[in-house]
Amino acid sequence: MAKKTENDKIIKLEFNNLKFDCIIALDGNLPSRKSILSAGNIPLLAADGAAVSLVKKKIWSDFVIGDLDTFRLSPYRLLFEEEKQIYLPSQDINDFEKTLLFASEKGYSNILIVGFHGGELEHTLNNWSVLKKYSKKLNLCLLDRNRYGIPVIQTCHFACKKNEIISLIPQPFVRLTTKNLKWNLKNEILELGVREGARNLAVSDNVTLDIHSGELLLFIDSRLPFSPEFR
Repeated sequence: MAKKTENDKIIKLEFNNLKFDCIIALDGNLPSRKSILSAGNIPLLAADGAAVSLVKKKIWSDFVIGDLDTFRLSPYRLLFEEEKQIYLPSQDINDFEKTLLFASEKGYSNILIVGFHGGELEHTLNNWSVLKKYSKKLNLCLLDRNRYGIPVIQTCHFACKKNEIISLIPQPFVRLTTKNLKWNLKNEILELGVREGARNLAVSDNVTLDIHSGELLLFIDSRLPFSPEFR
């Protein structure tokens, strides 16, 4: 194990008080209407075609953002006021990134992301790249099939349920030591294309991830309506 200095600190990853301040919906596999609404009465920002998919679930977005090539082909566009349609035609960044930038400009920083994957694989991989790019600037959390995906860049300790599935996906590299997992790591490397850490199990009601270098995506059960808070 790498030696820790007196300046090193174990951060608590909590889900007790902080709530999400907005939801970003991408045009992938969206959760149920009940799951989306359970996040609370907060702004819902739809990336282009996600607005159409949400209307089909009887959910109306506060804003529709992107190049709008899908949205404007739908008759549902008539249900949205012009000022709610944020047309950003640039092809240098995708609609997810455009929506993140819009959210940031509005002052939102604790963001729940739904519809992250689904459809063409290259869209999902591109979204993953954008997630990594902004995970140090914004507090981002994915929701998919009642599971959270949380970028982790520092040593942290969090409460969980015994036998909860804990997955550690490197971004793209991480060296870490774990505590209270069925298959613990001891100053070991996870790296995309080499070794991942999916589908581990908690053997206690708390887990510690000691990050020596690199970063990862932590997948755990959903804690809706609470947002991850590093303290």
